[in-house]
Amino acid sequence: MNKLSRLSALLMSAVMLFLSGCEENAVVRDQTNQTQITLSWWGNDSRTEYTLAAVQRFEQLHPEIKVKCSYSEWSGYEARSQVQMISGTEADVMQINVGWLSQYSSDGSGYYDIERLADIVDLTNFPAETLDYGRRGGVLNAIPIAMNAETVYINKTVYDSYGVPVPQTWDDVFEAAKVFREHEVYALAGANKSIWLYCIAYAEQHNGKQFFNENSEITFNADDLKIMIEFYNRLVNEKVIPKVEDFQRYNIDNGTYAGIIAWVSDALNYYKGVIEKGSEIIAADYTALDPAKAGEGWYAKPATLYALSKNTEHPKEAAMLLDFMLNSKEWAELQGVEKGIPISAAVRKHLAETGMLSGLQYEASAVMESNRYIKPMNSLVENADLYDTFIDSCNLVLFDKATADEAARQLFDTYSQTYSVTG
Repeated sequence: MNKLSRLSALLMSAVMLFLSGCEENAVVRDQTNQTQITLSWWGNDSRTEYTLAAVQRFEQLHPEIKVKCSYSEWSGYEARSQVQMISGTEADVMQINVGWLSQYSSDGSGYYDIERLADIVDLTNFPAETLDYGRRGGVLNAIPIAMNAETVYINKTVYDSYGVPVPQTWDDVFEAAKVFREHEVYALAGANKSIWLYCIAYAEQHNGKQFFNENSEITFNADDLKIMIEFYNRLVNEKVIPKVEDFQRYNIDNGTYAGIIAWVSDALNYYKGVIEKGSEIIAADYTALDPAKAGEGWYAKPATLYALSKNTEHPKEAAMLLDFMLNSKEWAELQGVEKGIPISAAVRKHLAETGMLSGLQYEASAVMESNRYIKPMNSLVENADLYDTFIDSCNLVLFDKATADEAARQLFDTYSQTYSVTG
């Protein structure tokens, strides 16, 4: 299939998704003289249910506005959004991933400038440094809902049952594995991106570099990549973690994984059932060479953001909905901390007063926010081609197809073909 055919297929499938989503998911009201705006998001059934309920609350408060909703799981949403951004048919208000800002609006012109609507959207609830995550070219394109970081979750019930202390250093992790592997239990586990970022943290603490510099250039050379490859293989060979290809969620439930590396926003996604069964789960501090500097080499990013279409015909009404989603008690009561701990000061105050700022996800967020060493994430570090080829290189060494030196050099050459490198 040639490029044109592939694009046509993508366009057709995405349009069909969009049309079917709108038909089934639209919030329809039999009223005249309403301004209609559109809203899109991704998520599971629970997220969809509370978002639709929150939209109804907004419409009750603003009967002059009708909100037409479109939603799907992540993969369908991402594909549809790509076509919509290219064709200029995106929703008036939309949930976006932080990487899309660079992809669709590197100069700030791809989304609406929200500061033009500051008389409607209360931006004073957001710290300036947080809003900077949503800026491109000096333009406020999007507002983060909550912040996110990879976190070390420990099933303390499992650790305590084997007499293993919660690890603080890299050495502690390997010492824990010496006990656990005798019982076919892993000290930690994680999906491919999580383990990739875990390996970056280890390497950055050893070489004193950031993987990407401020110009989005890769600073790691072949020797730095070798550190990562050797670390991953040691983790696997010493049974600290399973290979990322073997990561299975049910092993969290049955205690085979005594801990995992996962996002703040995934805390309850992974551990809700385990907690309900009585296990104590904690958000441990970031693993480090020096516990006094825990957080070095680790990164924070917006969990997700809301943006407005630059093509919206109803910026005022779209801004009213955006402010309601970000700052209102009505929306906060339904969403709670499901998308992370809200950044909005007004929402946090309300959630604190109603006792909703508690639980594992809140504790993980507190670990992130209280750490002074954690750095803002360059969204490029999440590119799948980076971590997929890294795991491929690790497997070359793991299965004796290459030495660590050879795999590192090959990986560096591969990165150099796509990215600017200084290493």
